[in-house]
Amino acid sequence: MPVSTRALQQMAIYLGIVSGGGCAAMYYLIQQTFAKSEYYKLAIEELKKNDIALDALGAPPLQIRNIKLTNRNNRVDGISARIIIPVCGNKSAGYLHTYCIRDTVQKRWFLQEAILQLLDGQHFSVFSVTKDEDQS
Repeated sequence: MPVSTRALQQMAIYLGIVSGGGCAAMYYLIQQTFAKSEYYKLAIEELKKNDIALDALGAPPLQIRNIKLTNRNNRVDGISARIIIPVCGNKSAGYLHTYCIRDTVQKRWFLQEAILQLLDGQHFSVFSVTKDEDQS
């Protein structure tokens, strides 16, 4: 039984829309999985504690954007996590560059470094293991 060209076109359009919607939904869900991760939360907590960085952003309110999954600098494996989190405030916007390592015995993530890079080129050290060890 032959199928008309019009029916095939409608089916192709419908499947294209469903596939595109499914891909967009999966992309969003993966971003939300990152946002719920321990290494992500540790970095955001440290940023919220740093008054100098918050002042440079013009926060509060601090707006945290979803990470870009296509950015090749975002890398997570079982031992380390290096991610770039887009953030913005009322005055400026930028990226929070973070590096965490995982203690395999305790099964916890520990923040090693967090640097805020504003779009105008300014850099702020939000957290560094060596900085905190020097203060002790």
